[in-house]
Amino acid sequence: MRRVMAHARTLHALGPANNDRLSAVRVALSVAVPSLVLLAIGRPELTMYAVFGALTGMYGRSETHQLRLKHQAQAAVVLVSGISVGVFLSVNHLHSWWLVLVEAVLAGAGSLFSDKVKLKPNGPFFGILALGACASVPTNVPFLTAVLIGAASAAFSILVGFAGWLRVRAWQAGAVRDAPRLSGELRQAALVHAARYVLAVGAAGTCGVLSGSGHPHWAMAAAAVPLAGADLPSRVHRGIHRIVGTFVGLALVAVVLFPGPLSPLQYFRGHTAAVLALLVIAFQFPTELFMARHYGWAMVFFTPVILLMTQLAAPADPGLLVTERAVETFVGAVIGIAVVVTVRAPRRATASDAAAARR
Repeated sequence: MRRVMAHARTLHALGPANNDRLSAVRVALSVAVPSLVLLAIGRPELTMYAVFGALTGMYGRSETHQLRLKHQAQAAVVLVSGISVGVFLSVNHLHSWWLVLVEAVLAGAGSLFSDKVKLKPNGPFFGILALGACASVPTNVPFLTAVLIGAASAAFSILVGFAGWLRVRAWQAGAVRDAPRLSGELRQAALVHAARYVLAVGAAGTCGVLSGSGHPHWAMAAAAVPLAGADLPSRVHRGIHRIVGTFVGLALVAVVLFPGPLSPLQYFRGHTAAVLALLVIAFQFPTELFMARHYGWAMVFFTPVILLMTQLAAPADPGLLVTERAVETFVGAVIGIAVVVTVRAPRRATASDAAAARR
């Protein structure tokens, strides 16, 4: 009972602050500028590509400018690759089982790359989220245009993250990020972890397709969430945070999209796209503010970011959108938790991997 109570306290405890406001400002600025440019030229439906590229700014938040530059460049590879593959699937109308197969395989490959370079936030989550989301909406611009929007947004995020260097102008020759080489036990642990991603994402996508959902990629993304934790308890907690945070976030989405006196859309008729684009920008700040301190609270605000930009790209019935998001998130997170509980790395490899993560 004492252990259960300890886990319950951990679920709602905020982690220590670590210059979160500055990081949140950087990410919000990275999202805001390209999104406002698209809004100004009358193409707010392309905001999705800009936002996923701008998530590059979430990486390397506590590192020096020099190391953050390399870290964010590595993250940009994952995010822009996800956008590119997703747009390719959309342009060629490769959905359903093709999406499940491609996303599951690339989740495993992304896991290996993430472990190799030690991405923080951990894992390929944002890359496969970008892949699934971009694949699941119609692409009404040329393939290269969509990819360039994401790449330009990622490049702008890197510039924002490096801008502070102009003030300090400190450069340490030969500085490298702490990313131990994947060999021996670490390689074995990384391979097992990649297998978890393939299994969890593939199983969740299969359930999504068989259920007839229009958004199986949401289940696949939710299944990847628990795998980013450092150990078994934190992985289970992340899965629970994903479910609860998403459900609360869906209440915010309902307030915005459902007709009613609280919806801002009721007061700016004829400007729906502009309102949604501005809300996507606004919700990104609290998302990053809580991302490192409490994943559940971060999901409360990140859920509207994802759904509102999805609504911008491909307007759908709000009730169906909210319902499918709730169901797919629950199913995916439960599958992800089940995988991390049942698929374990050998004890020695797990201990070595955890020690490397702490370093």
